[in-house]
This record gives sequence, structure tokens and C-alpha cells, in this order.
Amino acid sequence: MDGALKSGGGVSQEIAFTLNGRPATLAADPLERLSDALRYGLGFTGTKVGCNAGDCGACTVLVDGEQMCACLMSCAQAAGHNITTVEGLADDAETQRLQQAFLDYGAAQCGICTPGMLMAATSLLKRVARPTKEEVQDALGGVLCRCTGYQKIVEAVCAAAGAGAAVTDLPPDTYVGARVVKTDGHAKVTGGELYGADKAPAEALWLRVIRAPHARASFTLGDLDAVVARTPGLERILTAADVPGNKCFGVYPHIKDQPVLADGVVRYRGEAVLALVGTRQAVWAVSDADLPIAWTAEEAITDFGRDDGPLVQQDKDSNLLARGFVNKGDAEAALAASPVKAEAESATPFIEHAYIEPEAGYAERKGDSLEIWVTTQSPYMDRDETALVMGLPKDKVRIVPSACGGGFGGKLDLSLHPLIALAAWILDRPVRCEYTRPESMASTTKRHASRVRARAGCDADGKLTAIVFDGDFDTGAYASWGPTVADRVPVHCSGPYKVPNVLARSAGRFTNAPPAGAFRGFGVPQSALAHEALMDDLAAQLGMDPLAFRAVNAIRAGDATATGQVLEHSAGLPQCLDELRPYWQAWRKAAQDFNESGRRRRRGVGIGCVWYGCGNTSMSNPSTQSVALDRAGKLTLYNGAVDIGQGSNTVMAQIAADALGLPVEAMTIVMGDTALTADAGKTSASRQTFISGKASELAGRDLRQQILRLANAGEDARLDLHDGKLLVRDGGVVHEIHLATLEEDSRGDVLCGTGTFDPPTGKLDANGQGSPYATYGFAAQIAEVEVDLDLGAVKVLRMAAAHDVGRAVNPTLVEGQIHGGIAQGLGLALMEEYLPGRTENLHDYLIPTVGDMPEIVSILVEDPEPLGPYGAKGVGEHSLIATAPAIFGGIEQATGVRPTVAPATPARLLAALRAHGVY
Repeated sequence: MDGALKSGGGVSQEIAFTLNGRPATLAADPLERLSDALRYGLGFTGTKVGCNAGDCGACTVLVDGEQMCACLMSCAQAAGHNITTVEGLADDAETQRLQQAFLDYGAAQCGICTPGMLMAATSLLKRVARPTKEEVQDALGGVLCRCTGYQKIVEAVCAAAGAGAAVTDLPPDTYVGARVVKTDGHAKVTGGELYGADKAPAEALWLRVIRAPHARASFTLGDLDAVVARTPGLERILTAADVPGNKCFGVYPHIKDQPVLADGVVRYRGEAVLALVGTRQAVWAVSDADLPIAWTAEEAITDFGRDDGPLVQQDKDSNLLARGFVNKGDAEAALAASPVKAEAESATPFIEHAYIEPEAGYAERKGDSLEIWVTTQSPYMDRDETALVMGLPKDKVRIVPSACGGGFGGKLDLSLHPLIALAAWILDRPVRCEYTRPESMASTTKRHASRVRARAGCDADGKLTAIVFDGDFDTGAYASWGPTVADRVPVHCSGPYKVPNVLARSAGRFTNAPPAGAFRGFGVPQSALAHEALMDDLAAQLGMDPLAFRAVNAIRAGDATATGQVLEHSAGLPQCLDELRPYWQAWRKAAQDFNESGRRRRRGVGIGCVWYGCGNTSMSNPSTQSVALDRAGKLTLYNGAVDIGQGSNTVMAQIAADALGLPVEAMTIVMGDTALTADAGKTSASRQTFISGKASELAGRDLRQQILRLANAGEDARLDLHDGKLLVRDGGVVHEIHLATLEEDSRGDVLCGTGTFDPPTGKLDANGQGSPYATYGFAAQIAEVEVDLDLGAVKVLRMAAAHDVGRAVNPTLVEGQIHGGIAQGLGLALMEEYLPGRTENLHDYLIPTVGDMPEIVSILVEDPEPLGPYGAKGVGEHSLIATAPAIFGGIEQATGVRPTVAPATPARLLAALRAHGVY
């Protein structure tokens, strides 16, 4: 797990080559990776590193015009060659068109893969002036993206070559609803965006974590000082004894169970045991075998279906972490009386987030305070937890988020934060750390493995009568977000349907596996596999069309949910189904015609529906935003909501600009800095557009009202900024506000509007009844698949997705979220399975490539949510949740066999086909 030496370490030599059209000389170990030399030796951090194994392609550069992974190329191999990085594209008109197309089409989400994509596309366009879509896909095949679903990237490259459709222009006089280019897009396409690994003080030491090789073991430590003494450049080895405050951390106030550094016991393979601090060469010169750690391995606990047995955490009474419960009506009695009944089971494995940016950052002590630059989804939670670990007041810890190269829930938990903080505090030196890809995959949280059993009934007309659900979830060695998953699943497990009787039970249990935490859907993707299988089974028994069955049962405004909450408005599932019906009918007919040919391949079209509560479950969920002007007329949005690629920086700016009445182009954004912004809550649970977006609207309106009062102007006045003056045009009168004459606040601003929004929610009672969310997003998706009956291989050919988003603040970004969620849902359905110690890299752990993705038709349904900003609500999780059920439904329609275990790999599906007599 300690990996290979990443920075050379041999004798330095002068290596001459051409870099971005100019002569360059590098003093480096000839065996050092070119990617490291470019980044650390020459400062060209536009070349990103996601794996150091040639799997992800983020480090792609051009070598004499041909794309090459810089992590697989030594410095010596660069000698005499022409190397081009993303920073070198700026002076070429053709590549500028490509960069602009990436902006116009929303092809850069988190942006960590964008330089690699641009380099691969540039190489293609230099060779082929008008490439086909297939040629573009082939050229991009070596670069992985976890955010976009690839479709917009392909569209952008085709457009740059003159083969793409124009992007819709802005609507007049409004930013909400417009396809505004991302506010941070230019930095992403030019290599200027700084991620966790891209920035640190020159004098920073490096930290490397030593991790447990066993899933369950005890250990003792020998003389660590001797290791320091014999290793030049090694400054300190940190242990659990060095932690001054809380020895353990966790996301809940009452659960702090995960050690910063293990103290004599480890509970999963990959748990942090020691931290080496020193020069980059020194920390990697120490092998695990050099360290005096005596291990006593024990048999790991892997069964998450029972509460008793050996304990994972010895201070607990059992391995049960949490239960969830919803009980509405009398489900068992209603089910027994139902004329039509169905049963379904499903099982899913641990699933890795696989964001392309591994965890990285640095910490620096400044007197009695700490500043931490880090990749994160939750800066305020990071601040609070790190302060507890360090035994410091919260205001003595400052988190400054870097650009985040993907998160999906995996960067909600602490990772390296307390370690670099501890090292920087003790040594009084800046300390940086970058996780390797295997380290990231071994040590960070996963999607919960699950086993689900569900039963449902309906009457003779197809109206649902009852659902009974039981789900077990493997939360791994520590709690992480396990209780939230246990709470959220019972609320959602009946699906987006009107069901008068629901009994739902869930349980999260500890095992000796990596902690399972938040991952795009918080357990709902696992439960959706079951409820959508039930819908298809009931429809088949009645001889009803599966889409028509769902339309009969779709929950509508005025209906009550499983928790008894009456939906007063914005419940657009029926409209989503209406939008999909023409695609459904045409695709099903095409699949039927294809199957009549007698081929050994079969096609089918399946459907999946989803609803998802926007925000935290049954608890206060506030966000505060502010918009300010300084004396020079600089307009700043202080946005505490971290943009992890979904585009919240842009969305908040659009909303605030419309509310204020000034151009979005004039707005500078400060993101997530805990010293400058207010707490906007974590970026998860599809909450930021709905909640922080509303706070941004209120902030913009607040500032506007202050300005109108200063000018004594009416509500319809128009605002302009010019040469440090704020002009207020009220009818035929122009009022001038000289900003330089106003008093400054602590941030240097003279006018500031603030907005806070906390959506109305309530705690659930003992039967799980109440209003856990203020609003829900809805969607329906269909998937056409092709199954090779001889190989068991499945290809998703095309998908159509209709989503009720309330209001699409930025349609391009909404479409991008739909595409990206579908890609991750496809991975869940067909290929992704995390096995500790076996699939801890991006070669053995498979995520969808551009060649795996189907054509996606996105349909935006706008059923406005009155509470949301201009009617908007969240969309982040929904498309992932509906994808796997739609694919599994397509497989069932094609073959008559529905997978019950995800992923439906060729071996699993072939075995199921044979077991059911399908050869």
C-alpha cells in the first residue's frame, strides 16, 4: 500500500526539451515521472495526477503532437522532444475554439479530467479536421471522467471541429434559466484551476500515512525514533499519542468513533496507523518493512445480516449501528388481502466514489491558529472536527477549500485534514499530503453494501395497496454516515408512488470493512432496485404496460407519502412519464422488431422512477449567503457552498444576479472559506440549489433593497456599476452612489446583503411519520439495452431521462448532472464492485468510459417549487437512482430474467440465463 517512490531520488541531471513551444531545461532524476517533474519542478500544475498508473489519463500531455500519459513517461524520455501541456494551448486559435466549446457545452464539471480531455482532443483535431463522433470517442477513450457522463465532452469536441449544434443564447433580461458559462470554467480549461495537490508553500514538508495491512488486528510499536534517526530528511513519525484533543472523529455530534491514528487496534484494511513527516524523498524512502510494527492478525467480521457475534468495536453492545423505521397503516394486513402480490430481492456490493482527484491538501500553523487548504465538500464540518481533534476553538481553524476534483459524498468525511493539521502544529512547518490512488481507494468511505427484501401488492385495477421492505446495510468499521442512510432508506423505499400502507425497516451494521458513508443517494439507489422490480412484476401479472402502471400509481400533489406528509405542490412525476411515453412506445416497438430476427442478441427497454428529498432528513438544514460591494465597485458573492463540479458557484451567481439586478459577469466568487463566508451546509443531498440558492436570492434582494433605500429609488430601478460608482436609474433620474465614501466592514466591503434559508422540516415520530423534507425531486428514465445471450454481456444503447427540477436555473448544468448520474448508475448496474485489497486502482475497479455510455436524451420538466429560488429544487442524485432499475428492467424484457445482484457482470448474468433455461 505504500506504493513506489514518486519523486525519483537518484542523481539529478540536466534534461533539455521544448515545453509549450519554448526551450526548457530541467534538473531532475532521469527516472522521475514527467508528470511530477512538470508539476513540482516546473510548476505546470495544469497536468493533473489521478492514478500514476496510466489508467485515468488526467496527466495526458502531447509529445511531438501525440497524446501520452505523463505519469508513464520518465524525464529522460522527454529529452529532445516537444512537450505540450494544457497551459500551452492558449496561443493556438484552433485549441482556443476547443476550449471555448468546452465552456459553451458545459464539458467541464469538476474539471480535474479536463486538461487530459483537451490534450487528447487537440491531438485528434491536429490529425483529423472533421472527426466523426466515433473517432472522437476513440480519441478520448484513454481519459476517464467521473462527473459528466462524457456526452457533453464529445459534443464540445465535435462542435470545435465544426460539426456541432449551436448553444442556445441567453434569454433576454434574466440569468435564471440561461445557459450561462460556468463562472470557474475558464480556469478549468486553461489549467489555472488549483486543486488540493496544486498548491503549497515552497518550504512545506510532506506527510505519508502508514496503513494497516489487515482488516482486523492488534499491533504494538517499537522504536520509531530510531527510524527517524537513520532516515535523512525524516522529521517525525506521528502516532495516536500525539493527538492533543479528540482521538477519534465522526460526522455526528454523539458519534466520534474513527481514530485519527489507530491506537493498538485496527478495524479495516487501510486504517491509518502512523504518519511520516519529512521531505518528499524521505517519507517515501521508508518501506513498511522498515517500521517496527508487530501485528497480530485476527479473523475479520464480514456478516452484516446479524447483530450478535464478535464485536467490531469493543465498546459497543452489538454490531448494530442504527435502525430506520416507517409504519403507515397496516401493511401486512393490506398485503395479505391484496389480489396481486409480488416479491423482490436485491444485493449490492461496496462501491467506490472513484473521483479522479485523490485527497490532497496542506496545513500551516499561523501563531495560535491553523489554516488548511484542502479538497472537501464540507468546509465547516471539517473546521469543527479538526478543531476538536486539535483541542482548539473553532475560530482558530480556517478551512480554505481548493477546487474539488469530484466528491459524490466521499469528501464529506475527514481524511488527511487532522493529520496535516497535527503535523503542521507540532513541527510549526507547513505540511502537505497527497493520497495515492490505491491509498484513497483503500482508506476512504464507500457506498454501503446492501441486501434488500421487499413485497408489494395491488388491487385488480393496478392501484398499489401495500409495500413491506427490509434492508440490511454494511456500514463498515466506523459509523460515518450510516445512521443517515438507515433513516433515509425507509422514507424512500416505497418509491415515488401513492401507497396507503407501508412498513419499512432498515439496519446498518458494523463489519471489518472500510467505513461506508455518503455516496450520491444515501442508500436510495440500493432500495430503488427492489421497488422498481416490484412495479414491473405487478404490472406483468396484470398484463399492464410498465409505464402505464407507474402512471396509475404516480404520487401527485395532494397525495400523502409513506411518512404521511401531504405533497402540496411540485410533484412532477406524472409529467415526466408523459414526456417519456413517445420514446417508450417507439423504443419498445424497435426492440420487439429486433428480437424477431432470431439473433443471439436480444434487446429490451426498461423503466425506473425516482423521488428524492432535497436536503438533510428531518432536521434543521440552513444556509447563509451574502453579496457585497467594495469601494472600488467590486461585486462579490460570499458563497459557503462548495462547488464539487455540479456548478453551484454558477447557479448561486445567476440567482443572486437576478435578485440584485446586476450582471453575473461582474460577480467575483469566494467559495467556502470559513474565514470569509457563512456556513452554507455541506454539498450533498441535492440541497445546494434549493437551499443555498434560496439564500443567494434573499441575499441579492437584501442588497438591492439597501441600494434602493440609499438612492431613494423605486422597486423598478435599474442598477449599473461604472468607475467605482453605483448608478441607480429610476425612470428618467440617475442617482449616483459614490462607494468610496462609504464605511468598510471587516472584509473591506461597504454594502452587504445577507440571506438565510432553512427549509421547513420536522422530526419523524416513533412510526416514522412526519415531514422529513420540504420538497422532493422526481424523475423517470428509460433504458434500451442489448444482451448477448452467449456471453452475458450487456450494452446500454440509449437512455431517455425526464426530470422534474422545479426550475432549471442553468439547463446546461442540469443536463450535465443527469448525464453524470446516469454514468454512475450504469456503473452500479453493470461493472462496479469494490473488493478490499483487490480493486484498489482504476484498472481493476472499472468505471464507465466514453465507450460505455449510451446516447442520452434529457427532458427537463419544470413544476415550480414555491419555496425554492425562482421555483428551483435539486437534481444531483436523482438520475443515478433511476438508472440501474431501468437497465435491469431492460435486461428482463430482453431475456425474461431480471438480475438480483449488482453489478450484473457477464459471468453473473450468463449464470442466471443458464439457470432459467435461456441459452
